[in-house]
Amino acid sequence: MFFGPVVRTRTVPPAYRSFDRSFERLVNDAWRDSTQRGLDLAQDDKAWTLSLDLPGLAKEELNIGIEGAVVRIASKPEARRQVRAAYELPQDIDAGASSAKLENGVLTLTLAKQPPMAKATQLTVN
Repeated sequence: MFFGPVVRTRTVPPAYRSFDRSFERLVNDAWRDSTQRGLDLAQDDKAWTLSLDLPGLAKEELNIGIEGAVVRIASKPEARRQVRAAYELPQDIDAGASSAKLENGVLTLTLAKQPPMAKATQLTVN
């Protein structure tokens, strides 16, 4: 079976665009790659917990980087198994308070939420 892209113009009613997005999500969920199948994401008030199945890798073979709200997981070039994934979370991550643990082929990342900083400032009237 072959799915070809459909290009719609602005004259298409919003209901059809919503259907297109729903259909795309359905297809992506059905045919997602193997790195996504062993993925579990949970959250509480202070942190996200990301669990990812990485059998056959040692902790020395992994690189984990955090930049803003994006966490990148990659295996080193000399690793037996190559893994590369990036996940964007809705809020910035506090890298100093986050931790990672690899146990029995399951990588568990505890990613602390960085509290939002208020950008409003007060001015004094002279």
